Amino acid sequence: MRQSGEYRIGAPADAVWLALNDPEVLSQCIDGCQSMNRTADDAFAATVKAKIGPLSAVFTADVRLADLDPPNAYTLEASVKGGAAGFAKGTARVSLTEEGRETLLRYDVEGNVGGKLAQVGQRLIDAAARKTADDFFARFGEIVAPAGKAAAAAAPAPRPKLLASILFAVAAIAGMFALFRRRKPAARTQTEKTA
Repeated sequence: MRQSGEYRIGAPADAVWLALNDPEVLSQCIDGCQSMNRTADDAFAATVKAKIGPLSAVFTADVRLADLDPPNAYTLEASVKGGAAGFAKGTARVSLTEEGRETLLRYDVEGNVGGKLAQVGQRLIDAAARKTADDFFARFGEIVAPAGKAAAAAAPAPRPKLLASILFAVAAIAGMFALFRRRKPAARTQTEKTA
């Protein structure tokens, strides 16, 4: 599973970088965030209450930062658990490009989900992921942009599968940290079985 997206933030890259690494800012941007703590220089732990289709659960997420290139890029490695609701694991590569007085944030996510989350259905998960990422960056832009100027406009970029609310929102974080999708393998045909 892969997903990509980009958002324009009305602040310089240095300010965006600092905010993306501030648990207080992140917790304000993630709907349903119950806690967000830095557990090490390169790690966060979060608890988020989220609803995806008919599933409502409290998810715990452990996020580690890797491949740090301040203030240009990093990789988020996330592990999300939601008890009976399921789990998600994945990585998100986040890059920042300063363009005048704004910063273009791009992300590429790879991951998967299991348990009941994988059974919810692609359309519900895609809709939840899209809304979560949009809400996260709208709030993030309002907090980070100078003089309270809201400037987190979604740039037209494909959002193919799912980042779910958890991985990007908690990771986004950049939503962080949002959700992933794992397809069940299709039944093998008789030809494939004998090959």
